[in-house]
Amino acid sequence: MTPCWEGWKVTRRHMTDLINTEKDLVVSLKDYIKAEESKLEQIKKWAEKLDQLTATATKDPEGFLGHPVNAFKLMKRLNTEWGELESLVLKDMSDGFISNMTIQRQFFPNDEDQTGAAKALLRLQDTYNLDTDTLSRGNLPGVKHKSFLTAEDCFELGKIAYTEADYYHTELWMEQALKQLDEGEVSSADKVYILDYLSYAVYQQGDLGKAMALTRRLLELDPEHQRANGNMKYFEYIMAKEKEANKSSTDSEEQQEKETEVKKKDYLPERRKYEMLCRGEGLKMTPQRQKRLFCRYYDGNRNPRYILGPVKQEDEWDKPRIVRFLDIISDEEIETVKELAKPRLSRATVHDPETGKLTTAHYRVSKSAWLSGYESPVVSRINTRIQDLTGLDVSTAEELQVANYGVGGQYEPHFDFGRVANYGVGGQYEPHFDFARASKELDKTTDLVKPGPLGWGTLCSSVQY
Repeated sequence: MTPCWEGWKVTRRHMTDLINTEKDLVVSLKDYIKAEESKLEQIKKWAEKLDQLTATATKDPEGFLGHPVNAFKLMKRLNTEWGELESLVLKDMSDGFISNMTIQRQFFPNDEDQTGAAKALLRLQDTYNLDTDTLSRGNLPGVKHKSFLTAEDCFELGKIAYTEADYYHTELWMEQALKQLDEGEVSSADKVYILDYLSYAVYQQGDLGKAMALTRRLLELDPEHQRANGNMKYFEYIMAKEKEANKSSTDSEEQQEKETEVKKKDYLPERRKYEMLCRGEGLKMTPQRQKRLFCRYYDGNRNPRYILGPVKQEDEWDKPRIVRFLDIISDEEIETVKELAKPRLSRATVHDPETGKLTTAHYRVSKSAWLSGYESPVVSRINTRIQDLTGLDVSTAEELQVANYGVGGQYEPHFDFGRVANYGVGGQYEPHFDFARASKELDKTTDLVKPGPLGWGTLCSSVQY
């Protein structure tokens, strides 16, 4: 099994482009601010000049106008200069900024992208057992640029979980938003709205007592809240029915605790093992077995191309044997592959066993491109090199696959063979070697902020890359 992440299907390269886009917009916004400040400065100077002039004129209007120059200048100001000032006030200094915004907006992420990014955070939270406070404060291991979530951010995460009927995460993030507001954070997030979502999410998980307590707190803030008043009456009705049924408080508490702890039903039986591997909690190599692992120079079983220039090979696991090849692809080759793949990157698909067609799926969120050896001598050399070092015949292999998982992208644990559940009784999936995946594991062309393990679920083992 190959664990990855879930979330946004925008690639890391495209994310870099978005950062540059935002930087360009900031520069444009600053130019607009300078233009507005210059405009206001001109208006301010005009106002100060006229303030002094009118103050003098109003003290002795007849004497002031007795001077023919003053009379002329008054006529000129009212007939011409005030009109020019009006034009200056009405002048729209935002044209350049708005024009730039219009051009750049086509590259902006949409609601689906934002939802995907939020789901990626929720996935990481579950996979790495991160509590909401740690995630909110940005205390993540291995990150360079610490960033925190505001109460409004936490509220938005909770709302996204709510729209997915994920009441477990709704509760976690609404509680975090409420906590940060209670601690005095200044925010546009409203406690009434947060409590409204939170009480319902808690009720959906079976904790009626907590739902009632949260609803009471909401009504203290807004006694006229229509939905909260209706919910309170309903909660009281349900509580009365439970008492009438003589349910023991012990059984009720145990059931509530059980239902609160249980997350959404998971369709992946391998989920727990997969998340353990992502955290590096798989089987550990014993010192005795570790002694049998070596590093060496490998010549591809006396392959003529590598006798004089062998490659570095490192043992990662003994049974079954797993090895790592080091420095077999140059930085220049990596950049060439990236440039060839970038214009072709598209959303990765999976095979639908029911329709037999390729389709996108929520459990595979990435972009991929396929490169043939005849398209570039670099791709041809890489294919030949992998064939020489692995002993596998590329003539029956897929094309070289370049995959980019971007921010929070993922491919959930999966088997590279069919199960009866997928193909039915008598169905089959021919044994095969996934050459594209081997290539991908040999050539990690995307820089990782926080390296994670590549796991084999059946072995309960993982390899850090």
